[in-house]
Amino acid sequence: MQRLGILLSGRGSNFMAIAEAIREGRLPGTEIAVVLSNLPDAAGLETARKLGLPAIAIPSAGRKRAEHDAEMIATLRAHRVDLVCLAGYMRIISPEFVRAFSNRILNIHPALLPAFPGLDAQAQALEFGAKVAGCTVHFVDEAVDHGAIILQRVVPVLDQDTAETLSARILDQEHIAYTEAIARVLSGQYSLVGRRYVRRGKE
Repeated sequence: MQRLGILLSGRGSNFMAIAEAIREGRLPGTEIAVVLSNLPDAAGLETARKLGLPAIAIPSAGRKRAEHDAEMIATLRAHRVDLVCLAGYMRIISPEFVRAFSNRILNIHPALLPAFPGLDAQAQALEFGAKVAGCTVHFVDEAVDHGAIILQRVVPVLDQDTAETLSARILDQEHIAYTEAIARVLSGQYSLVGRRYVRRGKE
C-alpha cells in the first residue's frame, strides 16, 4: 500500500478530490496516511477527521521555519509516508524538507508553468492577456513553482472571464490532474532526464 501525506492550509478541495479518487478505486493500492496543516483552523483538517483520517495541526506562526519543518518531516516519517502532496499548502517549504523527500513531493499550481508562478496566477494570466491558462502538477524542488513538470491541463481564457470564473474552471481541472499525476508517480514508470519527466512503459 502506497501512503500519501497531504499538506494543506485551507479547505483542501484538492485533498478531497484525492480522497474521493481513492474511495472510487481510481488510485488503487493507495491510502492517505496523514493530513497536516500549518493552520489549526484549516477547514481541511475537520474534513479529514470526518473521513476518519489522521489530521494534525503543526502551527507555524511564531516559529522558525527550520524548527517547524523539522516537526513536519518527523510527523510524515512517523506515518511512513511514501509521497507528499501539497494541496493548497500556503507556505514555502525549506530546502531541508525538500531533501528529506527528494523527488517525493508534488505540488499543483493554477497556471501553465513556467508562466505565472507565485500568487494570484489566474489574475496574472488575465492581466497579461493570455488566451489559455490551466494547471501544472510538478515535483517540488528548492525554488518556488520550479520543479520538473509531470503533467499540465489547459483551460481556455474567455473574453468575459474574471479571476474568479477562470479560477473555478482551472480548479475543476486541478482535481483531475492531481489524481492522474499521483498515479503516474506511484507507478514508478518514469524517468527524470534533466528537468524533463519522461513516461515509460504502460501504467
